[in-house]
Amino acid sequence: MNTYLFVYDLMQFCGHSWIFTNMIIRFMSFGKGLVMRLCQLFSLLEILHILIGIDKSRLFPRFLQITERIIILFVVINSQEEVQGKYVVCVLFFLWNLLDVVRYTYNMLSRMGIHYLPLTWLNFSLCIPLYPLSVLAKAFAICVSLPYFESFGTYSTKLPFPFTFSIYFPYVLKMYLLVLFVGMFFIIQNLFSERKAHLGTGNIKKKKKLR
Repeated sequence: MNTYLFVYDLMQFCGHSWIFTNMIIRFMSFGKGLVMRLCQLFSLLEILHILIGIDKSRLFPRFLQITERIIILFVVINSQEEVQGKYVVCVLFFLWNLLDVVRYTYNMLSRMGIHYLPLTWLNFSLCIPLYPLSVLAKAFAICVSLPYFESFGTYSTKLPFPFTFSIYFPYVLKMYLLVLFVGMFFIIQNLFSERKAHLGTGNIKKKKKLR
């Protein structure tokens, strides 16, 4: 199982590194990019890893983070071609991939029993300021997409008889904004908890001895 998790982290690291490098070089968004979509779809395996016990992360915070990305990428960005070229999408993907390159590098080394203190600090510290920024970018991407969902009627539908109401998708997205910010406070609390658990005085001394 440790080998499997190492291979999984390696695949995610390679994918996000490829996206991250291309974004820096070409300064463009990858809303249509196959690699971005594959990486986010593969991340659903992390929920399975936690459920079967091979990953000791907390389920609910990880579930929230993964579903946020899936919804924003596939429902909001991928469904509206006009949104894909917006700068906010480039910023959002930059934040996602920066966090993931660090996280999967840390995970790979941890699977091999290597604990590099600066990388550990970076992994559990960088996410605290960058995650709220990514949530703001997600919220802005939703706001930018609303006029297109209103104009094209994407995902809006009128339910057949005997139901007497319609689903107006822009309203669903506006309600999801509230869920996004409520979830953010819960996840930030979990990030601080993880940071304390891994960077507490006792843990730092222990990792220094392992080195």
